[in-house]
Amino acid sequence: HTLMIITMILAMVLYFMASMIINELVDRYMLEGQTIELMWTIAPAVILLFITTPSLRLLYLMDEIHNPIMTIKTIGHQWYWSYEYSDFVNVEFDSYMTPYESDNKSMFRLLETDNHVTLPMHSFIRIIVTAADVLHSWTIPSLGIKADATPGRLNQSSFMINRPGLLYGQCSEICGANHSFMPIVIESVSTESFIEWIK
Repeated sequence: HTLMIITMILAMVLYFMASMIINELVDRYMLEGQTIELMWTIAPAVILLFITTPSLRLLYLMDEIHNPIMTIKTIGHQWYWSYEYSDFVNVEFDSYMTPYESDNKSMFRLLETDNHVTLPMHSFIRIIVTAADVLHSWTIPSLGIKADATPGRLNQSSFMINRPGLLYGQCSEICGANHSFMPIVIESVSTESFIEWIK
């Protein structure tokens, strides 16, 4: 939609530029014209309305969460994350950063945790984020998710993972001296593996 509007604007501007280069005639009444000035002020405003109306609709639709398969509650502490699987009984754990071992070549420095958040792939998942002490931010760049964890407030977001593997993230809020030592690891597995893990 926006690309079509930009293409029409570009074609119109190129046409005007070409006609000004080719045309040698000068109209003395076009040198001062309040009508044309009014038009080139109103026209961009109308164009912006045509761009923003569908964009606002999409923005609100993106925030709607329809029938999630499961809900996870994430609580930010200094300097670790707590996770609660709300749809299951007594499934909650804390996730601390694992100290770096130079012998283990498969370990990412400052990104590995002792407990991974295990989630089924191809499932619509809602995450509720809050904090217990100060501001945090639960961020997984490869999922395109950044949810602020604010004490006394529940923020929610949703996502669906399309492939198996490990997804890494960190707290991206300057929440204290060790905020960069709050890694997040999501382990995406098949539905069968998730059911076995949750048992």
